[in-house]
Amino acid sequence: TKLYVNLSEPSVAANVAKQDVDGVGLLRAEFMVAQIGVHPKKLIEEKKEKKFINYLADGLRTFCESFNPRPVVYRATDFKTNEYKNLTGGRLFEPQEENPMMGYRGAYRYLADSRVFELELEAIKIVRRDLGLTNLFLMIPFVRTVQELILVKKILAKENLLADKKFKLWMMVEIPSNVILIEEFIKAGLDGVSIGSNDLTMLTLGVDRDNSELQTSFDERDAAVLWSMERVIKAASRAGVSSSICGQAPSLYPDLVEKLVAWGISSISVTPDAISQTRTYIANAEEELLKKR
Repeated sequence: TKLYVNLSEPSVAANVAKQDVDGVGLLRAEFMVAQIGVHPKKLIEEKKEKKFINYLADGLRTFCESFNPRPVVYRATDFKTNEYKNLTGGRLFEPQEENPMMGYRGAYRYLADSRVFELELEAIKIVRRDLGLTNLFLMIPFVRTVQELILVKKILAKENLLADKKFKLWMMVEIPSNVILIEEFIKAGLDGVSIGSNDLTMLTLGVDRDNSELQTSFDERDAAVLWSMERVIKAASRAGVSSSICGQAPSLYPDLVEKLVAWGISSISVTPDAISQTRTYIANAEEELLKKR
């Protein structure tokens, strides 16, 4: 079982890359986009797309150079509308939503208006093609239906990303529909699936983890959540695709790491401060597994 790290800030890439870690399992887009400070659609309207593309490509390059040849899995933008509104010009482009968590976000956004997503793909192409850093891969967040995945893949094909055999496409598993139809999602063409245990727990148990009244009900080790994780990991193994997890849970609960390893997860991705602790958890879990065999 490999150990990956979750990152978002280019400035820490070089230091974290020196640690005993096998790659970046989750590179969040949001920090870099927030650093630009302007809503991407405002930049598009002002014909300043290049600013967005170059800034993002520069950030991606920093991560890929620091970790090369280890993989860097970039998760495309998953801002919710309330988060996008904080950027300059955001209020002009974002709808008012009662429940942004389950609103206009993730893959649905790319399909409703693909312009921002296409800028991200441009940045990826610069890093992979022009700079030759082919350790950069893409992960699609919050994909509600198999049809959404198929349509997102059409955009990737149009941008010529899928023709490259070294390119790997990942999908976040964070909605119960992903778990229920995991075989169908994989069949639509994926190289890896990564369990977002925070959102998956929230949506499986119907618990808002930011609501202090419900703190005690948010538990990533609830039987329904564990069942979901096991189903996804085993389906991925059967289909020969990679599986990972990138929520808080593994760095908090050694007993969960033991289960994940026993189910056959390919990698576990944690925050930089949890690297050495989780490395120990994984080693212990693998040792336990060998004893049982």
